[in-house]
Amino acid sequence: MQSSRAPAISVSAETCIPAGLRLGPVPGIFKLGKYLSDRREPGPKKKVRMVRGELVDEAGSSALEWIGLIRAARNSQEQTLEAVADLPGGQIFYRALRDVQPGEELTVWYSNPLAQWFDIPVTATPTHDEKGTDAGIRIRATKLNETTRTLFN
Repeated sequence: MQSSRAPAISVSAETCIPAGLRLGPVPGIFKLGKYLSDRREPGPKKKVRMVRGELVDEAGSSALEWIGLIRAARNSQEQTLEAVADLPGGQIFYRALRDVQPGEELTVWYSNPLAQWFDIPVTATPTHDEKGTDAGIRIRATKLNETTRTLFN
């Protein structure tokens, strides 16, 4: 049985994005992981670039138009952005953790203070299921989904 699910759009850098750059605020209800997937199959890519100090997409649209397409990081090695808030319960922004190189996908996870605020694990200890496959990401995603349902339902 084949899945009819379309691959998620990913957001990648077309130019270098400097460490510390802030995007946002994230509009609407904050639901990191809305497009969470353990899979990284090839699919459509939205390319973003720096123009006069602002990050915009190919059409020149600001981050507010596409920030919700940024996928959740599966692990700290692939994480390029962190979700931050100036005050607990305040507006959410994304901040570049390091220089993001051209071609690199933008992925985000909670900052330590924000994770504590939402009671979400910052890292997952890799575990293996009975088949010997890595199940660590499922633990992180499951906790995220449980917390999201609790906060926003």
